[in-house]
Amino acid sequence: MVDLKHSDIRIIDEAFQSEPGYCLNFSDRTFTEYFEDEFHINIDEPRYRAGGTSKMNRLRTFFRISDAALSTRVMRSLSEYREGILGPYNPETKKRLFGLIARIEGGVGVARTDALERFTADQTLDELIGSIERDINADKPAAALDRLHTYCSKKFGHLLDKRGVNWSRDEPLHSRVGKYVKAVNQEQALQDMTQQILKNSIGVFDKFNHVRNNQTLAHDNDLLHQAEARFIFDSVSAVLRFIKNVDTARFED
Repeated sequence: MVDLKHSDIRIIDEAFQSEPGYCLNFSDRTFTEYFEDEFHINIDEPRYRAGGTSKMNRLRTFFRISDAALSTRVMRSLSEYREGILGPYNPETKKRLFGLIARIEGGVGVARTDALERFTADQTLDELIGSIERDINADKPAAALDRLHTYCSKKFGHLLDKRGVNWSRDEPLHSRVGKYVKAVNQEQALQDMTQQILKNSIGVFDKFNHVRNNQTLAHDNDLLHQAEARFIFDSVSAVLRFIKNVDTARFED
């Protein structure tokens, strides 16, 4: 069960209430069908009507009595639905909604930075990691993303150098990652799932190039809102941790 404050309910209302009692453009029928089709939930059950029978009252009650994982899944889905029918909505409204999602998911604490290694004696690397850590400790993941991209570029260049694989500074990040993945597959007999995860990471870093160029402080860009920036930072960090473990296995035995 999610412990929602009155201020949290106001955020939900701001995001999804079109007028008092109404949720976006749903009729009673389409509201019921949406929950059945997307989540296999009967939103007409008596327990969801405890706070009133309108669509918004049922939605508020649903969020109050459902677990965190289901609640945030529905919030994200409704947010995507809203943008699909109405187009992008007020950035502050979206920021508050995804901030609420982050709090519900336990994202109140700052992101972990343990994936960042000082893998070589390099003053630039020390200052780069220190700068990322300062922004993360200040809970500003959006400000840290461009430097995280720089860190990843240096990291994969280092991994390729260790293997004697040629690369150039002009190569985009995902190209370096692709060369690394190819080299690791030649070195080790990896499990199929491990190979797939490594292969998928190439696409992750390809998308990270776009984020770095268009949604970070690398240029005069509008930044991602905090919850999404935190998700990207955590996701890239998770890939780095996994690659660290795979690379460490190279030296075992």
